[in-house]
Amino acid sequence: MTVNQQQPIGSGFGASTTAEEILHGTNLSGVTAIITGGYSGIGLETVRALASAGAEVLVPARDTARAGAALAGIDNVRIERMDLMDPCSIDDFAALFLATGQPLHILINSAGIMAAPLVRDKRGYESHFSTNHLGHFQLTARLWPALRQAEGARVVSVSSWGHRQSPVLFEDPNFVHRSYDRMSAYGQSKTANILFALALDKRGRDEGVRAFSVHPGSIAGTGLGEHLSFQELQAAGVIDGAGNPILDPSRNLKTAQQGAASSVWCAVSPQLEGMGGVYCENCDIAPLVENTEAVTRNEAARRIGSLALGVMPHAVDPEAAERLWSLSEQLTNVDFTIKGEQ
Repeated sequence: MTVNQQQPIGSGFGASTTAEEILHGTNLSGVTAIITGGYSGIGLETVRALASAGAEVLVPARDTARAGAALAGIDNVRIERMDLMDPCSIDDFAALFLATGQPLHILINSAGIMAAPLVRDKRGYESHFSTNHLGHFQLTARLWPALRQAEGARVVSVSSWGHRQSPVLFEDPNFVHRSYDRMSAYGQSKTANILFALALDKRGRDEGVRAFSVHPGSIAGTGLGEHLSFQELQAAGVIDGAGNPILDPSRNLKTAQQGAASSVWCAVSPQLEGMGGVYCENCDIAPLVENTEAVTRNEAARRIGSLALGVMPHAVDPEAAERLWSLSEQLTNVDFTIKGEQ
């Protein structure tokens, strides 16, 4: 990515656009997609939209019974078991897909956790970093042959406004030597999602694979906020006193269908042809935040539904992206070397 790419292109869509509207008139027959987190929230709506347009969609799921119930009645969808915090299950899932010989045209890394208490995977890695970033890094690496085979694939990393909460703390990403803070842990993982897309696109563009990251908006009731109390959600401005979601796309308070739109736009839009490595929101490329000090000072910027648009410089720093790539290879023991990598 070059700096001048991280600016809106005037897509004609906006915060209230739905995934269905993005795909109006689009025929995705012959397209294969894998969507993590595809059985709840915006992931489910992403699956519904792509499958309705004719794509064959594979949904990896830790809880296959729950996934089956959520996806019942949607055609063109298959479910296979996978747990993002279990490296062996990631390898097994990817091997099963590669054995089909199918190309993979779209990979949307949508699964995630937020504000969870301190939990570690079997390797000792903190759960936000393990689930939201490292699991998707390994999955993308294992599926790389199928992405290359598509000769025009796109990888979408679902990030968040939460990347403003923290850069990647390379000296201690797993909270071994520092006090655990659940929102900092979430923010670090969301920054990692953006940096991963930046580094992946740099490596994949000559192989026909482009990568994007997105902020879907704030969507209450998806399950992502299960670790937040009623009082915290109300203080954040996403629910009212009766617990009902507050909907106001102008403040990024969206329905799940609207939240899925940016992921779908990044996955299929011809407007992004020849581009990649950019962070997007509201179905357009987001601007770069220039006055980061003001964002840090602004208490309103800590309210989920009141955030200004844009991506923080720490999340699109090429040096940080390269450092994260090396760290991710080290922590996952995955050699994600791409042919032609510079």
